[in-house]
Amino acid sequence: MENEDGRRLRSVVSYVKRGGRMTVGQQRAWDDHWPRLGRTVSELAEGPLDFTAWFGREAPVMLEIGSGMGETTSQLAAAAPELNYVAAEVYDPGLGQLMLRAEKLGVENLRLLHGDAVVLLTEHVEPDSLHGVRLFFPDPWPKKKHHKRRIVSPSFAALVASRLAPGGTFHLATDWENYAEQMLEVCSAEPALKNRYDGWAPRPEWRPVTKFEQRADVEGRVSHDLIFERR
Repeated sequence: MENEDGRRLRSVVSYVKRGGRMTVGQQRAWDDHWPRLGRTVSELAEGPLDFTAWFGREAPVMLEIGSGMGETTSQLAAAAPELNYVAAEVYDPGLGQLMLRAEKLGVENLRLLHGDAVVLLTEHVEPDSLHGVRLFFPDPWPKKKHHKRRIVSPSFAALVASRLAPGGTFHLATDWENYAEQMLEVCSAEPALKNRYDGWAPRPEWRPVTKFEQRADVEGRVSHDLIFERR
C-alpha cells in the first residue's frame, strides 16, 4: 500500500514469521522440487503471475492461504487433479513438508508460493481470475488487543472478492468462536460476496480433519465453516 506521495506504507502483519530448521527430508524435498514447484512472492516479476505457463496447462486456479505443514493441502490437491492448486505459506519447513507429502501422494497439480498472501493477491493475481480461495484455521490472535492482526478484515474480504471469478468461492474455517463470528460479519458486509448458506456452512466431508480441529475438539471448541461466493 502506498500513500499519495508514492511511499510504501507499513501494514499490520497478520502472521508470525516463524523460524525453524528443516529436517533432512524437508531439505531434500526443497532441493529436489522447489526450483520447479516454488516461487518467492518478494522475488516475483512485477504484474500478474502467469499460472497457465507455470502449471503448463490452463485450468481453474484454487489458492489456499496458509498451508501449514501441508497435510490437508496435499490431500486436497490430490483429490482435485482438475484444479491448478496454489498454496501460499510463510513457514519454510512447512513448505518443505508439503512437498514431501505431495511427492508421496504423486501430486502433480500443486505449486507453492513463499510469502505474504496479501501482497500476492494485491500485486500478482489478476482480478476476476481465481476459481476459489481457501483460508483454513488462520492464526486466531485470540487476545483482544491483537484482533487487528487477524487476516480477515473488510479490506481483505474486498481484496479476495475482487480476485475471484464470478461464482468463485471463498471458503473459511476456524475453531475460535469470536473469530468465526467476525468472519461471518465481515464477509456478509462485503457487497461482492454472498453467503451460500444461512450462516454457517455444513462441514464438507471432503475437507480432511486438521490437527487444529482435533485439538479444538479436545479443548471443547467447535469448528465453523463459511462459504461465500462472488456475485
